[in-house]
Amino acid sequence: MMTQKEIEQYDNSGMFDVISNFSSQVQEAQLIGNSIQVTDNLKNVRNIIISGLGGSAIGGDLLRSCLWYEIKIPVYVNRNYTLPAFADENSLVIISSYSGNTEESLAAYDEAKKRKCKMVCISSGGNVSVLAESDGILLIKTPKGYQPRAALAYSFFPLLILMTKLGFIEDKSKDISAIINRVKNRCNIYKIPDENLNNAFKIAMYLQGKIPILYSSTDLLDIVNLRWRGQLNENSKTVAFGNYLPEMNHNEIVGWQENPSLLKYFAILAFRDKDDQPQILKRMDITLDIIAPLSALLIELDGEGETKLERIFDLVYLGDWVSFYLAILNKIDPTPVEKINFLKNKLSEG
Repeated sequence: MMTQKEIEQYDNSGMFDVISNFSSQVQEAQLIGNSIQVTDNLKNVRNIIISGLGGSAIGGDLLRSCLWYEIKIPVYVNRNYTLPAFADENSLVIISSYSGNTEESLAAYDEAKKRKCKMVCISSGGNVSVLAESDGILLIKTPKGYQPRAALAYSFFPLLILMTKLGFIEDKSKDISAIINRVKNRCNIYKIPDENLNNAFKIAMYLQGKIPILYSSTDLLDIVNLRWRGQLNENSKTVAFGNYLPEMNHNEIVGWQENPSLLKYFAILAFRDKDDQPQILKRMDITLDIIAPLSALLIELDGEGETKLERIFDLVYLGDWVSFYLAILNKIDPTPVEKINFLKNKLSEG
């Protein structure tokens, strides 16, 4: 068991408290979403493009995944300076930049404006907020002071509620309430660093010194897969890789044949959902039978909850804690992202 003093020794920026307070974030994000005032011109669109990077894009990824079987128009997440060729006056472009100063998002803003797209911005401030207010564009203001990856509730739930207000999906209030309750209950367990009680801490212990390899279905849990990788990268400062079924059955599975001396350091994390397509479930079973004996360990995970959205956030919240504890076990502060900051500074030179 790890002590709170050991956590505080490395968690200099307070990530423990941020993750512990996630249910409060969701509640505040719901209030922000409920306060959004939409106009009729935003409703008649043929496609939705959510433009952002990193922690500011993951909310868009979650939205796309959650709406896959419900929304009747395409939803596209754009991680680039430019917009796809189909973006026009019939497109709704959502510029998501937590800081408001992400250069790719600002470039996408300018392009969306030039193409006369319908626009919404979601940000805590910065140039995106200034531009949106100056141009009379709907601005969803989020609280400041978080790392973008730690502001997931603010980048997702207001957009989910916006989709309801625009008439694209049914009301999700019951789902959000269920998520809040489940996260509160999980937090009571996850904040105690005892491997006998806390599955998040136990998984982090298993992953120490390993390279996580994550597999999931393409449609239901792809964003859980992506979110875990991002959190392991940024919080734990460790590389993590992943792929999706059925695609990996057509290529990557063969890659498990060679280099056994390296494969023994791979830790497989397999995500399942009860609503995965039956052939995907069968593929996962067969795939794991083939590759698990070649790896260091296999951890199979499935979220709990009545709805897809609740199960997704059950797994997302687990991943946040796993990545936090792995950082502490690695004796590093989970919050700073020095290499990202170095890269941004080099890009800004000249």
